[in-house]
Amino acid sequence: MSEIYAKIAGVGKYLPEKILDNAYFESIVETSDEWITKRVGVKERRMSAPDEFSSDLGAKAAEAALNDAGMTAEEIDLIILATVSPEMYTPSVSCMIQSKIGASRAVAFDINAACSGFIFAVSTANMFIKSGAYKNALVIGADTLTKITEYKDRATCVLFGDGAGAAVLTATSEKTGVLGTVLGSDGSQGNLLTCCGLKASEEDTERRPFSENKRTIWMDGQAVFKFAVKTMESATIEVAEKCGVKVDDLNLIIPHQANKRIIEGARKRLKLDGDKVFCNVEKYGNMSAACVPIALCEAVEQGRVKRGEKLVIVGFGGGLTWGSALIEL
Repeated sequence: MSEIYAKIAGVGKYLPEKILDNAYFESIVETSDEWITKRVGVKERRMSAPDEFSSDLGAKAAEAALNDAGMTAEEIDLIILATVSPEMYTPSVSCMIQSKIGASRAVAFDINAACSGFIFAVSTANMFIKSGAYKNALVIGADTLTKITEYKDRATCVLFGDGAGAAVLTATSEKTGVLGTVLGSDGSQGNLLTCCGLKASEEDTERRPFSENKRTIWMDGQAVFKFAVKTMESATIEVAEKCGVKVDDLNLIIPHQANKRIIEGARKRLKLDGDKVFCNVEKYGNMSAACVPIALCEAVEQGRVKRGEKLVIVGFGGGLTWGSALIEL
């Protein structure tokens, strides 16, 4: 019996209409367009409507990916949704999306690996497909970080936006699609990036003195920055070596879009030209699990990567977590 691979059959994205530009943040906190642009590289980010949540964004991205793949929702037998901002603990966002798009045959579940989530979801779907358990998987990253952002905290509020991206993975006997993945976690550093749920520790409370709502994002920016640059370099090298590919021979690297300086730092450490690393952080900011699939979709739309070419998606996030996947499109 020939080996089974998970091919990328289609990609899609969805972004809310409302745009928050840097002038908005100049009006609510002590900051400037110049500072934000220099330190973070973000010019705009999207904000979901008050009645628009991760399942709404994810469903629209899923429909776009299905349309790109030329498939119907009824053909999907697995949905994996990555998010750190679900509107409900239960039902899961994936189950809500299953209902919204009419994927009645699909088993659906969520995962939370923060900004690494989409890569974790791709890796999980890949293993399900390679095992023969499922044939067609819909993998989605959807987040509404503006709903869990503290807008009095100038260190974090300028960073985050909302969006959703999706990919359809389908079984094939051709050696293509997801060729290798690398995942990692270090819970001992989890306190560097937190968002409280049912529990807020004394430390978490002290970190948010200006916020009555402790269920907002807090981050040790400097520590996460150092971790991110080093980890994105090592995860890219590791997955390339695992697949017997040289980093120089990759057509494109699609990193998590957290901060332009992080992306530039990783690019320099990998000794890659600028045109080999995709960046759209200036348009959308950090959308957690949605960043990588939206960037993948835009890279395909812009012709930055074509069928038959190899790319690496790589990211890091709360947990702390990190992951990479080498894909032949």
